[in-house]
Amino acid sequence: MHQYLFFIGDFPIRAYGLILSLSIILATGTAYFLAKQDGRWHEHVVDIGIYGGLSGIVGARLWDVFFFDWDYYQHHLLEIPFVWQGGMAIQGGILFGFLAGYIYTKRHHIDTWAFADIIAPAIIMGQSIGRMANLLNGDAFGHPTGGPFGIIYPATTLAYQVYGDKPLWPAEIWEGQIDIIIFVLLLLFRTTNHAKGQVFILYAILYSIARFFLEFLRGDYGTLLLGLKSAQLTSLALIIIGSIFFVWCGLKQKSQPSEPKKQKGKK
Repeated sequence: MHQYLFFIGDFPIRAYGLILSLSIILATGTAYFLAKQDGRWHEHVVDIGIYGGLSGIVGARLWDVFFFDWDYYQHHLLEIPFVWQGGMAIQGGILFGFLAGYIYTKRHHIDTWAFADIIAPAIIMGQSIGRMANLLNGDAFGHPTGGPFGIIYPATTLAYQVYGDKPLWPAEIWEGQIDIIIFVLLLLFRTTNHAKGQVFILYAILYSIARFFLEFLRGDYGTLLLGLKSAQLTSLALIIIGSIFFVWCGLKQKSQPSEPKKQKGKK
């Protein structure tokens, strides 16, 4: 586990920033492949990847600052832009990234929900790679396992500053692995006769379920309400709202008359 890969003079090249950038690049590349395979809008994927990636970084940072670490940052306002220190909340990144994509698709007359269905697997794949960055940076860590098993982080990490040399649950590792499972499930669901919007909604539901339970192992921040953490409350809301919209999209598709299949002409 290396927070700093090398130095250029006194400037550190952090594994966190490198892997985070790689997650955006590879997610964009995967989205391009999926859109190219689908035959629609692949020429817009790189632009959306840039806008969505930058917006996602801003959203992830602000979400972490105001929902998770405001007790610290209210006294260190100048450190809010220091994203290389870690502290990025994926839920804020998804929200801001989606808003950027929504604005882009509307301006370019692209069907927003159809496009979201195409690229949803790419988003969760990027999240999985992003959790590698968390591991290398020593953040998004778990709480102590209470036994001799778990991850012991280096002394330079936030995890060590909080818990010392106690073994911690590998929360960020397990989340990255679960994200890969969700990635495969979304690819399989795309092959079914799903309604428009259901792939992206399913992505939100599955990730929220995983995040809700994994939060019981997280040890980098405390509870907010009813013994639940802020990410759990957000996840619960997404599970409920997403499930309603998932069913609604399916019922809406069934209520619409199906188009007759076009007959192929003889050569």
